[in-house]
Amino acid sequence: MAPVDSPCIKVCVLDDQQVCIGCKRTLDEIVAWGSLSDDARMNVLERLKRTGAERSAD
Repeated sequence: MAPVDSPCIKVCVLDDQQVCIGCKRTLDEIVAWGSLSDDARMNVLERLKRTGAERSAD
Protein backbone atom coordinates (compact mmCIF):
# COMPACT_ATOMS: atom_id res chain seq x y z
CA MET A 1 0.00 0.00 0.00
CA ALA A 2 1.38 3.41 -0.97
CA PRO A 3 1.85 6.07 1.68
CA VAL A 4 -0.75 8.82 1.95
CA ASP A 5 0.31 11.74 -0.24
CA SER A 6 0.70 15.24 1.10
CA PRO A 7 -2.12 17.67 0.24
CA CYS A 8 0.49 20.35 -0.54
CA ILE A 9 -0.31 22.34 -3.69
CA LYS A 10 2.90 24.43 -3.59
CA VAL A 11 1.15 27.58 -2.38
CA CYS A 12 3.02 27.70 0.92
CA VAL A 13 1.94 30.84 2.75
CA LEU A 14 0.75 30.89 6.37
CA ASP A 15 -2.10 33.12 7.51
CA ASP A 16 -2.32 34.84 10.92
CA GLN A 17 -3.48 31.58 12.55
CA GLN A 18 -0.46 29.65 11.18
CA VAL A 19 -2.62 27.79 8.63
CA CYS A 20 -1.37 27.36 5.08
CA ILE A 21 -3.57 29.19 2.58
CA GLY A 22 -2.74 26.53 -0.02
CA CYS A 23 -3.35 23.16 1.63
CA LYS A 24 -5.16 24.40 4.79
CA ARG A 25 -2.91 22.41 7.14
CA THR A 26 -1.64 23.97 10.34
CA LEU A 27 2.06 24.66 10.70
CA ASP A 28 2.29 21.79 13.21
CA GLU A 29 0.65 19.39 10.72
CA ILE A 30 3.02 20.47 7.95
CA VAL A 31 6.10 20.02 10.14
CA ALA A 32 4.94 16.63 11.44
CA TRP A 33 3.71 15.22 8.09
CA GLY A 34 6.88 13.25 7.31
CA SER A 35 6.76 11.37 10.60
CA LEU A 36 2.98 10.79 10.79
CA SER A 37 1.54 7.31 10.33
CA ASP A 38 -0.79 6.77 7.39
CA ASP A 39 -3.72 6.69 9.84
CA ALA A 40 -2.71 10.07 11.28
CA ARG A 41 -2.30 11.47 7.76
CA MET A 42 -5.78 10.24 6.85
CA ASN A 43 -7.13 11.97 9.97
CA VAL A 44 -5.57 15.24 8.80
CA LEU A 45 -7.07 14.80 5.32
CA GLU A 46 -10.50 14.07 6.82
CA ARG A 47 -10.29 17.24 8.92
CA LEU A 48 -9.36 19.21 5.82
CA LYS A 49 -12.43 17.84 4.02
CA ARG A 50 -14.72 18.75 6.94
CA THR A 51 -13.19 22.22 7.24
CA GLY A 52 -13.59 22.80 3.49
CA ALA A 53 -17.23 21.79 3.65
CA GLU A 54 -17.85 24.13 6.58
CA ARG A 55 -16.15 27.02 4.77
CA SER A 56 -18.24 26.48 1.63
CA ALA A 57 -21.42 26.69 3.71
CA ASP A 58 -20.48 30.17 5.01
